[in-house]
Amino acid sequence: MAEDKKGQNVNAEKEPSTFSKMESFVNKNQKILTWVLIGITAVILIIFLYNRFVSKPKNEEAAASMYMAEQYYLIDSFNLALNGDGVDLGFLDIIDQYGSTPTGKLANYYIGMIYLRQGNYEDAITHLKKYNGKDNIIATMALGSIGDAYLELDDNESALKYYNKAIKNSDNNFTTPMYLHRCAMTYEMMDNYKEAIRLYKEIQEKYPRSTEARDIDKYIARAETAMKNK
Repeated sequence: MAEDKKGQNVNAEKEPSTFSKMESFVNKNQKILTWVLIGITAVILIIFLYNRFVSKPKNEEAAASMYMAEQYYLIDSFNLALNGDGVDLGFLDIIDQYGSTPTGKLANYYIGMIYLRQGNYEDAITHLKKYNGKDNIIATMALGSIGDAYLELDDNESALKYYNKAIKNSDNNFTTPMYLHRCAMTYEMMDNYKEAIRLYKEIQEKYPRSTEARDIDKYIARAETAMKNK
């Protein structure tokens, strides 16, 4: 027994520890690891310098250039908003010159909303899908507006898909009841009155102070009547 224990101890001493293995690996690959570390540091530095001296100034320039287009949008001068006035850039010019910036992405939202109001639904969907900003309300409106465009194209399933994305994207008393209501109305159009009633009641219970809740009893009664007569 004593000899076995002694043999085991000898074997244990001969087997290198994890720390020893790591130390040996570092010693053997010191040059490679040094160059990897230098490379990572260089990439971080390049990203920092790019954001500080290229990306940020470019976005500020884009925001200044888009000011007049936004003003035209607010007064429903959509042609000037899209194409500019000969002096100031329109949204289409903004995405050509600054498409990679946050301002350029916001321009896609404006373009999509203009095309939606003009009845150009497919192009509206294309541009609204390109918006991926961090503003919850605008992002939610973009998703819901894609749903509106699909609804106009008689693609009810896609409309419901994007309305539900808008509902899940941000829970608030403005967009959530609005898109719950549009979901419910779409279900009514599809003769799915049970689901429509469920959503109308969700508005009534969870968002009683919303605009949609004011006449919600009327919509519930209509759907219930339709379901009975189905």
